[in-house]
Amino acid sequence: MDEKKALEIFEKNVSMKICKIERCRVGHGNYVYIISGDMDKYVIRCSEEDNAYIDTIYWLKKLNKVNIPVPEIIAYGKYQNYNYIILSYMAGEDLGIVYPTLSNDEKRIIAREVVRIQTKVATIELEDIEADWTWNTFIVDMLERAKERIAMNGYFDINKVEQIWKMSEALQDYFNKVKPIAYLDDISTKNLLIENGRISGVIDLDWIGVGDKLTYAALTNVALLNMDYDTDYVEFLLEEMNVNQVEKKAFIYYSLLFCVDFMGERGMQFGDKRIDVNDMIISRLNEIYDKLIIEWNRLNS
Repeated sequence: MDEKKALEIFEKNVSMKICKIERCRVGHGNYVYIISGDMDKYVIRCSEEDNAYIDTIYWLKKLNKVNIPVPEIIAYGKYQNYNYIILSYMAGEDLGIVYPTLSNDEKRIIAREVVRIQTKVATIELEDIEADWTWNTFIVDMLERAKERIAMNGYFDINKVEQIWKMSEALQDYFNKVKPIAYLDDISTKNLLIENGRISGVIDLDWIGVGDKLTYAALTNVALLNMDYDTDYVEFLLEEMNVNQVEKKAFIYYSLLFCVDFMGERGMQFGDKRIDVNDMIISRLNEIYDKLIIEWNRLNS
């Protein structure tokens, strides 16, 4: 998709003198542009997938009702081959971009704010939860996807997935007790906007998680390790959530789960984007895996 098409869609819905349009090269499966005028900015997301933003619209409305700082829906519809949604622009940068500039006090404040946000999200009443819902489905789906992708791409040892699969037995009682509770599962080093050391918004909400909210902390943990940053913010998250010993084990297990998920994504093609892979990336993810295994063994000794 080119800028001209995005501008055609935008001008069809918003009357504004356009000063600038820029492509955001983030995420998979969407064409995302920021359009700036004299006074306002907007985000337009486009996809060739049918009904691409039905869930996005649904969850933005739900989250707005519980006072989560999410974008306002300006317009949505279909134009030629593209489904689109136009949103208000939210100031700030992804957590991963500003992380090196944050003080420990700011990291702690952000962690506290995130936990409060997740507490609000947990109050959302979920619809259409199947009677046989089980958290184990999430675990199995993640492992099967990682195994398939690692086998297909050939950059990592598939035995790492098998090792994690066996480790799940130690947490089976814990997994069986996880209930279908709503949480934001994809606010890690991305999708969580920070401005002046505080949360300014939550973006890219095409879905939300249902189950164990510890997974968003684990995803953040692996993302920070993968960026070679400290994980102080994650420790503050765990403190704010008052995790116990079993939950800490689950957190490390989920971190391993996301580690092999990251491995599986390396070299994958999503639309017009290919996930980078090279010797340094491979070595770093293997080192993260080994570090997490050591921590798992320590907690289970």
